[in-house]
Amino acid sequence: MDHDFVLRNGRVVDPGTGRDEVTDVAFAGGKVAAIGAGLRGKADRDVSGCIVMPGNIDFHTHVYWGGTSISIDGDALARRCGTTTWLDVGSAGPGNFAGFRKHVMEVSQTRILAYLHVSHAGIFAFSPQIMVGESQDMRLMDTETCARVALANPDLIRGIKVRLGANTSGVNGIAPLFHALEAADKAGLPVMVHIDRPPPRYTDVLKELRPGDTLTHCFKPFPNAPITADGKIKDGVWEARERGVIFDIAHGKGSFDFDVAEAMLAGGFQPDIISSDVHVLCIDGPAFDNMETMSKFLYLGMPIPDIVRAVTHTPAKVLKRPDLGDLSVGSTGDATIMRVEEGRFGFTDVSNKTRTGRQRFALDSMVVGGALWHTAGQQALAAN
Repeated sequence: MDHDFVLRNGRVVDPGTGRDEVTDVAFAGGKVAAIGAGLRGKADRDVSGCIVMPGNIDFHTHVYWGGTSISIDGDALARRCGTTTWLDVGSAGPGNFAGFRKHVMEVSQTRILAYLHVSHAGIFAFSPQIMVGESQDMRLMDTETCARVALANPDLIRGIKVRLGANTSGVNGIAPLFHALEAADKAGLPVMVHIDRPPPRYTDVLKELRPGDTLTHCFKPFPNAPITADGKIKDGVWEARERGVIFDIAHGKGSFDFDVAEAMLAGGFQPDIISSDVHVLCIDGPAFDNMETMSKFLYLGMPIPDIVRAVTHTPAKVLKRPDLGDLSVGSTGDATIMRVEEGRFGFTDVSNKTRTGRQRFALDSMVVGGALWHTAGQQALAAN
């Protein structure tokens, strides 16, 4: 039979189904319709030499574009990095989520899900000129409304967000976390916790997290790094992983350090999720986007199937959206197609340390909802 669209001859890397082989992927009715050799479609694309993976999920982003000063335009960035699903974590709070939903999420061509901030107005003062930590004022911790808004929007709100640290919660320390946990308990959702400079300490935050909760910015440099001065992984980090806490990279402008990453991987601790924390202050470096962050882990020696798992199957599982996590027949018809380029490529971390790699990922094309949405260098396919 002729399917709507077929990707031909790509290396299909799909950890969710255990597939890693050169074959075809067919789409019909907005879903994955078949996988196998020799598939026919009304339209097709030869992706020989490329990696075909489920749609890239960037698990930590800020895409309430036009509504918060921290946020970028997700559809525009997708054409550079291949993200098909954005998880916005805390740009909006219960006081302004309705605008996020109506004016951005519902009109976006790429998918946007959210972790709702327990702060009433989300992250409302983050820009090159103004930086005010919303968790510094406990009057903004809107626990009851946060739970109510989350329960009213279960299709889009998948968790609760809170930011902690000297920069964001100040003298309140860890206290805002307890408001987030209360809201999450009421809504039946997980929590994601941002940490910056102490207090609180990295391991003290981990002690409060439940199975399925996420510690984001998990490979931070000192202070609040997950390793000791001699490069040993802290005991509390291992204990939290054993308990089921999720560790998310969230590169951003201050949260990915090569020395820490090298020590963590050498110690046998891979991140559960690779994400960019892309926002206005890091979209032009050092984070850039999630494909750049993935390339840094490629340089670090993380196997390609493990990298793909960390941007597809694992985040989809945490989001309780298994339809986004693999290319099984009937799953959501999103796919990211990328090439591995050879050469000499410079990478920079948030501490301004540099590394030179021989490979990096580059976008070839994207399938969204079962149709070719964008190819590298052809903006018209994704015109608004």
